[in-house]
Amino acid sequence: MRAAVTGAAHDENDGRERRNMDATSFGTLYQTLTRTAARYADRAAYAVPPRAGRAYHPDGWEVTWAQTLAAVEQKRRIYAHAGYGLGHRVAMLFDQRPEFFFHYYALNALGVSVVPINPDYRRDEIRYLIEHSEASLCVTVDGRADDVRAACAGPGVPDVSFDHFPDGLPVPEKAALAGSADATTEAALLYTSGTTGRPKGCILTNEYFHTFGVCYLSLGGRLAMRDGEERLYNPLPLHHANCLSVSTPAMLINGGCLIFPDRFHAGTWWQDLVATRATAAQFQGVIPNILLKLPACPEERAHGVRFALCAGIEPSQHETFEKRFGFPVVEMWAMSETGRLISDCVEPRSIHTRAFGRPNAWVEARAVDEQGVEVPPGVPGELVIRHDATTPRKGFFSGYLKNPEATEEAWRGGWFHTGDAVMRDADGVFHFLDRKKNIIRRSGENIAAAEVEACLTAHERVKQVAVLAVPDELREEEVMACVVPNTAAHASDPATREALARELFAWCFERLAYFKAPGWVLFVDALPTGTSAKVQKIHIFPSGMDPRQQPGAIDLRPLKKHTKAASH
Repeated sequence: MRAAVTGAAHDENDGRERRNMDATSFGTLYQTLTRTAARYADRAAYAVPPRAGRAYHPDGWEVTWAQTLAAVEQKRRIYAHAGYGLGHRVAMLFDQRPEFFFHYYALNALGVSVVPINPDYRRDEIRYLIEHSEASLCVTVDGRADDVRAACAGPGVPDVSFDHFPDGLPVPEKAALAGSADATTEAALLYTSGTTGRPKGCILTNEYFHTFGVCYLSLGGRLAMRDGEERLYNPLPLHHANCLSVSTPAMLINGGCLIFPDRFHAGTWWQDLVATRATAAQFQGVIPNILLKLPACPEERAHGVRFALCAGIEPSQHETFEKRFGFPVVEMWAMSETGRLISDCVEPRSIHTRAFGRPNAWVEARAVDEQGVEVPPGVPGELVIRHDATTPRKGFFSGYLKNPEATEEAWRGGWFHTGDAVMRDADGVFHFLDRKKNIIRRSGENIAAAEVEACLTAHERVKQVAVLAVPDELREEEVMACVVPNTAAHASDPATREALARELFAWCFERLAYFKAPGWVLFVDALPTGTSAKVQKIHIFPSGMDPRQQPGAIDLRPLKKHTKAASH
């Protein structure tokens, strides 16, 4: 399916009117799809760049809005005939296949929520998502069919092929609820890591997705978008909020084209942007760091990118990146739970700092102390946000599935507590300082230290463990495990320590996604604990010391890279 770049006329006034609408007035994502397909029928909706050897569309691929709607209707009839509807969830492991959207909108039309599964997840992780979400069905690419089938066996959930989607589906065990989908209906359940170990399921409605999209489109400034003309390239996975919650609804609403590869490929980045005629890009801070280290190539200035939206670009690289590659990189802040973003998109931008902008029409924000009291400019505090005083949660996530306590804790005092430390300057601009949550941020993946600790603690040779983030020049942060072995003999000499470190790495790799396995291991005699017997991570190393430089620290990153490549 190749899309023509012709079609419905561009109407800026209509675009502004739609962006000013209340997000609830859009209804469901499927209803927005039908409107967009009618208006921009022959314009491209989704595209992937060419990549030789890829299992799907190696020559590249585009599909128009009209073709997308036709494919959605075909899938909708199949799901509807089997009895899927309100109250059901369908889990999907689709490995970044663009045809995911045919299922996504088809299920949305019926009021069914989609549960995307990280394709790097292992069987135990997949099973947790299947069981916790109470999915009625799992759709998986054939390459992971054995793992998914094994994960589904325990809870007794049927699975079908994504690559060879059948005309007939297993009938769901429970009947659908009466009624039809609307703005308040759950559209997706995205799992995000938390400090308690297991990922938490964020309940996301149609209104949530539309709020994110309309907020993005309405920011203007350096992020000004043209209806029906933008081609937004996002290399981040569709099971992440960055792409599914931010990029996807924005292009759905304004009739643009969402372009995404199977994953980020530094070597073909600029060629991809040129080949797909991208007009905008969206990525995270680790990517500029990588691109700046590449040798110059003609494509890095031959592209048509007008701007990039980025979370966490290094201030020392910001100006250098913009001058070398010829477009502004606009800093932003958002979370899976929030349904809106804050962005430093209006000139003059503070590109030599970690400024991420001021509150906008979609969000109120404060920096508060431990008692929830707003702190003055220049004083660090936790970022808390809301829609407004009357409807603080409007357009946000609906809560953490089966965890009302965590939901209410996050919303204490009528504000959503982000867990991020920020500072507001005298001009009202917020600057990011650090994350309060015990989360390791590796190449865009949020890793809960508690989950890795639980995995390592289950090993017979581990007495105690503390997992923490250490700096990484390419991936922002890496996982480091400080391990107390159950006997001193297990770490008595370098060779024994190296062997045990590799054994622990293999143990994690078998049970967790590859990116969660420790990239560094340090064996210690003991870990500092407080009066509650909890490990005090802040006291493991002296302030200002790089844990990687500790004598005996074992670098497993080459093994991590090699094992990841072998697994694919």
